[in-house]
Amino acid sequence: MATILVVDDELGIRDLLSEILNDEGHTVELAENAAQARAVRAVLRPDLVLLDIWMPDTDGVSLLKEWASSGLLSMPVIMMSGHATIDTAVEATRIGATAFLEKPITLAKLLKAVDQGLNKTGVKTGAVLTPAKNGFNVAVELTVESAMTGGTLPEMVMDIGPQSQQSFNLEGPLREARDEFEKAYFEFHLAKESGSMTRVAEKTGLERTHLYRKLKQLGVDLARSKRNAL
Repeated sequence: MATILVVDDELGIRDLLSEILNDEGHTVELAENAAQARAVRAVLRPDLVLLDIWMPDTDGVSLLKEWASSGLLSMPVIMMSGHATIDTAVEATRIGATAFLEKPITLAKLLKAVDQGLNKTGVKTGAVLTPAKNGFNVAVELTVESAMTGGTLPEMVMDIGPQSQQSFNLEGPLREARDEFEKAYFEFHLAKESGSMTRVAEKTGLERTHLYRKLKQLGVDLARSKRNAL
């Protein structure tokens, strides 16, 4: 699999991303600031970098620009932030960032962005134009995330998702019935909370890493459960 560098000054985010990516089979290197990121980049050639925008020493956009100007931007870089502006997103895209993840990061978005980055399936950047009835093109208003992904809009998916009332087969063994119920329970809350692992963890009373492992154990289709968050 891939070697991924996670750069973020928040320990909890580094640990969570590392846990998820390790479970997906990737090798994960961690850095809590730009200085550590430079050191890791000097020794390794990561296949992909997850880079926080706001950090205490050097911000992520400045580090991205530094790598680009020195010829070190040979890998896809996915920017992360909870409060980026569209101007920042556009600047990072112009420099060479391939995608943007808004915090709190949902599991489905993380895995999709990483997969696209590693497979170089990112879309081109630029203004978004859609055909109008009168034959002219009109610009679509950009959000921060759409600006970072080239102005593409989310796919419209008709999926009513898991329902609050369901029926279960009570004729089988207790363990199978319990697993069936727990899977439906977590799928319902993932859909209800738009794929936010943080909110589902709070709702169910589980720590996020434990929750992630539980979902993997139950075989919950995370991409489907959270596609509306994508």
